Amino acid sequence: MTGLGHQDVTMFFLALATLLGAARIAGELALRLRQPAVVGELLAGVALGPTVFGALAPAAQGALFPTSGPAAVALSGFATLAIALFLLVAGIEIDLSAVWKQSRSVAIVAAVGIVVPFATGFGAGLAAPRWFGAADIAPVLFALFLGTALAITALPVIARILLDLKLFHSAIAVTIVSSAILNDLAGWIIFAFVLAFMGIGQGVFSPGATAAITVAFAAAMLTAGRWAVNRALPWVQAHSEWPAGVLAFAFTLALLSAALTEWIGVHAIFGAFLFGVALGDSGHLRRRTRTSIEQMVSSIIAPGFFASIGLKADFIRHFDLPLVLTVLALGSVTKIVGCRVAARWAGFDRRESWAIGFGMNARGAMEIVLGLLALASGLIGERLFVALVILALATSMTSGTLIQWCFGQRREASFMKHVSARTFAPGMSGDDRFEAVRKLAAIAAEAGGVDPVSASEAVVRHERLYGSAVGQSVAIPHARIPGLTQPVIALGLDALGIEFDTPDGRPVHVVIVLLSPMDDPALHLSILADIGRVFHNPETAAHLARSVRTMTELRAFLRIEAGE
Repeated sequence: MTGLGHQDVTMFFLALATLLGAARIAGELALRLRQPAVVGELLAGVALGPTVFGALAPAAQGALFPTSGPAAVALSGFATLAIALFLLVAGIEIDLSAVWKQSRSVAIVAAVGIVVPFATGFGAGLAAPRWFGAADIAPVLFALFLGTALAITALPVIARILLDLKLFHSAIAVTIVSSAILNDLAGWIIFAFVLAFMGIGQGVFSPGATAAITVAFAAAMLTAGRWAVNRALPWVQAHSEWPAGVLAFAFTLALLSAALTEWIGVHAIFGAFLFGVALGDSGHLRRRTRTSIEQMVSSIIAPGFFASIGLKADFIRHFDLPLVLTVLALGSVTKIVGCRVAARWAGFDRRESWAIGFGMNARGAMEIVLGLLALASGLIGERLFVALVILALATSMTSGTLIQWCFGQRREASFMKHVSARTFAPGMSGDDRFEAVRKLAAIAAEAGGVDPVSASEAVVRHERLYGSAVGQSVAIPHARIPGLTQPVIALGLDALGIEFDTPDGRPVHVVIVLLSPMDDPALHLSILADIGRVFHNPETAAHLARSVRTMTELRAFLRIEAGE
């Protein structure tokens, strides 16, 4: 029989359903505990794998999750597809245009954030490859991998942490996210070369030719490919149903790119990742479409994949405490301290510099994917794989807490205390996104006694880099302004709604421009949190814009919404 038999099909779907169901439940529990979902998904796989289920009932675990045979091949195929689509989503998150617009601070933090941990890992791997559990390969290849593993950063995890902390549109977040973009891009390119020289992809070219073609493909995808995708997207959107047409376009070309890099001799995920970068950089890819792609992969495919990682190793039998502590120390200390020093060099204060270091240290799913590919390729053993997974989990679980600790105890703050009759604009109508931001920023700046032109440009600059629409028909453009002594907020209402390219596709009815002092990031954070708390109901903003016309009505409305 060439296909799956009746029993194989039964076990394949049973195994997949078990993995997906357990991963979703564990992921939701992790989110409720304010941890990244990938933590719960991976722990669900560990429980179902040889570590727990296999130790308690080895026969049942082996029957449900076989390591050989047609069902095992089918599960492996699912994992390969899942990892390619996950890297597509990771690539979409990389906004190269935003990086090019950044100041020298991003270049400094990104460079040091890559060079210091990479050099440390490369030196350690070259000096003691056997102690780290390297496979029987050239020491320099293992050293390149270890350096990459210590240098890489998890952009999706960082983005989620910053969103949860209401910091995503701050100067700190811009620096962290942009630096992480460059870290990820550099890390995956280096890893592609390692796989090429190992001949892992078993392509038709020699290792040297594979590396050269890989460079050419990456350069083409990040230049001509970006241009072509940007030109093609409007045509796809104009001649197909939304979102089906764009989704089909994205997944089809991602899989074609994956097939091409696999044929070249690297790995399929590299092609999917580079196409994701090209797609995500297009100004025609709306945030709502990005969200649709991310939700499709993250809610259905990725949980099952990350749970399957727990099936790859016995996390108790292969737990090596000295190796785990060494990897944690080398990875975390070099990343945190290196990025902290770079941030101070770039002009951030002491607390902000530590926050950037802790944010850049989050490894998350990217570290796990890298370790899994290295394990499957025979580049590393199970001891180092377990250590890398623990590094990913530990840094993902602690980064958010440590960032918040940098700003001290969060103070309770009411954003309405910083809105006055002078800064309330209830009759906005017909403005576009940037015109509305400029008007409100100028109103706030005049009330705060600072230059309205420079303040408006600062807010618009942040808005162009990272849109401030948070969903629920609310946008919160903001900036920290030199010379300002107290926060000032301008609140504008538009009953018809302003197109802000929102993640949920809804027009924005409430625009809240926040200007805050440079020396009080904790207060800035608290005000943003209060805005999120008041506008947690999806209908609040639209109702507010339709029914409120005076400052008294505004205060009365928001007191009721806040439960005062």
